[in-house]
Amino acid sequence: MREVKAGIEYKINLNNKSFLLGRKKYKLLDKINSFGSISEAAKLTEISYRTALNHIEKIESSLDIKIVETQKGGKGGGGKTSLSEEGFAILKECKKINAIMELHKDANELKSVVKKIDSEKGVMIIGIKDIDINIPLNNKYEIGDKILALINYDNIFLMLEPYDSSIRNNLKGKIVELSLNNKIIRVKIDIGGIFIYSDITISAAKELDLELGKEIYVGFKAMSVATLKL
Repeated sequence: MREVKAGIEYKINLNNKSFLLGRKKYKLLDKINSFGSISEAAKLTEISYRTALNHIEKIESSLDIKIVETQKGGKGGGGKTSLSEEGFAILKECKKINAIMELHKDANELKSVVKKIDSEKGVMIIGIKDIDINIPLNNKYEIGDKILALINYDNIFLMLEPYDSSIRNNLKGKIVELSLNNKIIRVKIDIGGIFIYSDITISAAKELDLELGKEIYVGFKAMSVATLKL
């Protein structure tokens, strides 16, 4: 998924073909699935019926699939429109991406590249500038793939000294910003030109004696990193 001037676009991969699905097209498919009517879906998406048909045709021709199925009515007329199996698969993928983004609304977003895959240990190493981070193995990724790593603010641990534990990543940085947010201290850390945020309690901030310019270690588990392929 990526941000564009008109809003969000979802990168859909199907049958070895890729297509960027805009927010309007996603909403159109969602409404067709809910109401079983292209005309009703077009109205709720705030586009014309002709535009809706053009959107459907463009997706189908780009991916070489049928995403909408229409059943003719009987003697009484009418009929029913529904998403095909492939159309529903596209909609489900978009909803999955939405759910991930909602879950990681307050998350560090780090653009990275897959550098190493260790199948035996079940981990991968991704690189962000000169920094390496361990994340869980994902068999869909290959070395060189560009991915977006997401780490929630409250999954970031702050430490005065690095230590070995279930935390798989330890990065040294410097505090560049402190702010109070709903009785939680939000800490901004500069790690070699990469900025990472951590949410900690006021008591934890006092215990660590946090202040601007202080060197601190950032820690987080490999399992706390979610990823999306760019």
